[in-house]
Amino acid sequence: MDSNEDCIFCKIIKGEIPCSKIYENEKVLAFLDIGPVNKGHVIVIPKEHHETVFVTPDDLLGEMMIVVKKIGTAVKSAFDADFVNVLVYGLDVAHAHIHVIPRYHDDGIPVWPQGKYGDGEMQECAEKIVNFLKE
Repeated sequence: MDSNEDCIFCKIIKGEIPCSKIYENEKVLAFLDIGPVNKGHVIVIPKEHHETVFVTPDDLLGEMMIVVKKIGTAVKSAFDADFVNVLVYGLDVAHAHIHVIPRYHDDGIPVWPQGKYGDGEMQECAEKIVNFLKE
């Protein structure tokens, strides 16, 4: 499998750095985040090194999402969470990963900062994105 010798997640996959493993199959590994938003915060990664989800092959990304769904359901039950956030952050480690975070209505963490569009901005933004969509 492709790996990057400087990548902390690749080192975890190779067993060079220990982790609290939650789930593993031949393509995907899931383990507890060492700096959890809430207890039970899990990271799901591909075993192949891909810097972001945007360059991860579609079939592998699909496999990751199947694992995210399975882990998210287990996390919600195990921690009696009100809901589970699934987050692709991408700034902390240059290895594709998805966070699965148990959340509670009273945990004091904002679900999502919300902005507003000015007159005509929503349509303008939609058109920009549509112009760059690749089929």
